[in-house]
Amino acid sequence: MEIKDRILLAARELFTHRGIKSVSMDDIATHLSMSKKTLYKWFENKDQIVEGVMRHHLGQTQGECETLIGSSGSAIDELFAMMDWLKSQFTDMHPSIFHDLQKYYPASWQLWMEHKNNYILEQITDNLRRGVEEGLYRADLDIDVLARLRLAEIEMAFNPTIFPPRTFDLQRVSLITLEHFMLGVATLKGHKLINQYRQVTEEE
Repeated sequence: MEIKDRILLAARELFTHRGIKSVSMDDIATHLSMSKKTLYKWFENKDQIVEGVMRHHLGQTQGECETLIGSSGSAIDELFAMMDWLKSQFTDMHPSIFHDLQKYYPASWQLWMEHKNNYILEQITDNLRRGVEEGLYRADLDIDVLARLRLAEIEMAFNPTIFPPRTFDLQRVSLITLEHFMLGVATLKGHKLINQYRQVTEEE
């Protein structure tokens, strides 16, 4: 692995567990058993590292999502697979990451906003259309509105004012909001399939 990639991988690990703002260039160098001189040879400052980590993370995320979507048997199967993927993504993720990005790293925050408002919105929209075509989601859905509602829910999970991290685990909030959204758009046929996944029996 090239030195630059090793630095980005180490930085991502530290950011994930400790937040971005609290991790210094010294911390990254120490974590790698590397001199700061070597670190600065590859990156002029921490902003560049954060942006590099973000670009790599978003590229990896898109690849994993494409694989997940391509292998799913239905729109609902896709969302349950997404739930499992979210569990792996949010395990041990520090809740301050989005706040740190927005407040201190505008270039990296802009990358996330572009990813969210383009790629994620497109995937949500495609899932809603797929579900309607499969008869699993209601035919009368206003897809444009609901896609943006779901997008807002994703970001809202990271809002410490709404969900204080000491009280609300990020993974818990993300999974509950996704399940709630899914149940809200589903037809009776869709509900039955959802209950099969959830191993829940309900009286009609």
